[in-house]
Amino acid sequence: MRYWLMKSEPDAFSWDDLVAKGDAGEEWDGVRNYQARNNMREMALGDRAFFYHSQSDKAVVGICEVIALAHPDSTTDDPRWECVDVRALSALPRPVTLADCKADERLQDMALVKTSRLSVQPVTDEEWRIVCTMGGVEM
Repeated sequence: MRYWLMKSEPDAFSWDDLVAKGDAGEEWDGVRNYQARNNMREMALGDRAFFYHSQSDKAVVGICEVIALAHPDSTTDDPRWECVDVRALSALPRPVTLADCKADERLQDMALVKTSRLSVQPVTDEEWRIVCTMGGVEM
């Protein structure tokens, strides 16, 4: 299993919106960055991702699971753009902010800290454990 971080602006699509979709989940559509798209192409069924509220909150607020492999993005006719489907698994008891990540020496190489604008990014096993611990998730 691999780990990822997926960003969404909460006023466009929030953690609560994904939770409301239930087990059916939702397409992670609208991504128009090649590196982010390529990251989704690398995802496998069952991979886990942090759900990150960008813009206002700037915090990891939940954990979701990949439930459908990369496929054409239904929001465009352009065949270059693909997306995966995800479903909510659990909210973090304590959101982990970007400031929290930047303040933790162990996370200085995390993509969120180094390339914070990328909307879909990989997370290492160690980064996953650290952020989960910071967020109150028992591993």
